[in-house]
Amino acid sequence: MVRLSGPEAREVAGRLVRLAGPGWEPRRAAFAELLDEGGQPIDRVVVTYFARPRSYTAEDVVEIACHGSPVVLRHIVERALGCGARLANPGEFTLRAFLNGRIDLAQAEAVRDLIESTTLYQARVAAQQADGAASRRLGPLKAQLTDLIALLEAGIDFAEDDVSVAPDAELLNRWEPVAGGVRELAESFRFGKLVAGGFTLAILGRPNVGKSSLFNRLLEQERAIVTEIPGTTRDVVSEVASIRGIPVKLFDTAGIRPTTDRIESIGVQKSYEALADSDLTLVVLDLSQPLEAMDHELLERTQALGKRLVAANKCDLPAVAQLPAALEGVWRVSAATGEGIERLRQAAYEAAVPRLGAGQETGFITSLRHEQLLRQALDHLERARAAIAARHPHEMLLLELYSALRALDAITGATTADDILDKIFSTFCIGK
Repeated sequence: MVRLSGPEAREVAGRLVRLAGPGWEPRRAAFAELLDEGGQPIDRVVVTYFARPRSYTAEDVVEIACHGSPVVLRHIVERALGCGARLANPGEFTLRAFLNGRIDLAQAEAVRDLIESTTLYQARVAAQQADGAASRRLGPLKAQLTDLIALLEAGIDFAEDDVSVAPDAELLNRWEPVAGGVRELAESFRFGKLVAGGFTLAILGRPNVGKSSLFNRLLEQERAIVTEIPGTTRDVVSEVASIRGIPVKLFDTAGIRPTTDRIESIGVQKSYEALADSDLTLVVLDLSQPLEAMDHELLERTQALGKRLVAANKCDLPAVAQLPAALEGVWRVSAATGEGIERLRQAAYEAAVPRLGAGQETGFITSLRHEQLLRQALDHLERARAAIAARHPHEMLLLELYSALRALDAITGATTADDILDKIFSTFCIGK
């Protein structure tokens, strides 16, 4: 599909196609012939005209859907350029939608997130935010903050009448829900950043405990080579899976054991590096064999680092290994049969993903920029509370409240500088 947007969109499109029907009817698809320079048809296309402001960009928009041949698509673009159009910059259609008031900046950024989604859950969250979920949650906070500012401004205006329009108790009562809401929304980024970027999980263990088989089972495809020969995996193999809609980068590491082989020792070193860099570690033990000294060493080392799960693999075979009584977070699984794999996936999700608070199911934030602005607003709000407690003049209090409001406005784009807009929209793909 080729999209044209702007006041001359219909005029340019009219020189590219010949409509089969009566004329240009807004929001109605029509068959047309795509013409070459000599006026000869080269494809049958579907043309849809959207009259401003009821279009994606709030401008006149024409969309030409052809059969997808690269030659035909290139012809449409070249003919459009020859008729006075120009190539869109990355994200320019969404930028125009923002500048024309069709969407706010948070919704525009959600469009980018939707394009870059790798799981259905990511796409659903991005679609909710593109529909204004985060903006709707922010709106009442801005309204409450604006009311507080208006109350203080009124108190200053009537100061000469010796009327206490805004006593400290009332100011604190109005401040609390604003600060609490901003804090809660900022905290929701702990979950939102995992929705957007996922987490990493390193699978470690000594050779032949079934790390690669478990890696393949979690991935649901044969990605790592599996043999009965110890030390098959010599390097770190990585792939992205999805656990309950959260992208998870899995690392299958080389079996850890003392070795004089130079290549294998490099693989072991990379395994330890993956352990240090991962958000969550999965130590694999072999239930069908007695535990070795390296198993105990890995358990001690990973426990000291933080988040860790233990997969007691080969539970389909007679159990021989004696697991330490104090060992926690053990999940009996079989990479061969799939037994216990779903429980292990759920355990990994619960270990890595923070629980949502009430009301955050659709209103959490996924953008680091938004989180930083919320923290900035919260900092100004805390200073305002300190100013109330210290009984500072209301003029000083207003400076902090206005600064907090500007930070919140920057999330939706009300006070966003041009250089920030350029940075945001430059990350979009061309044509969106």
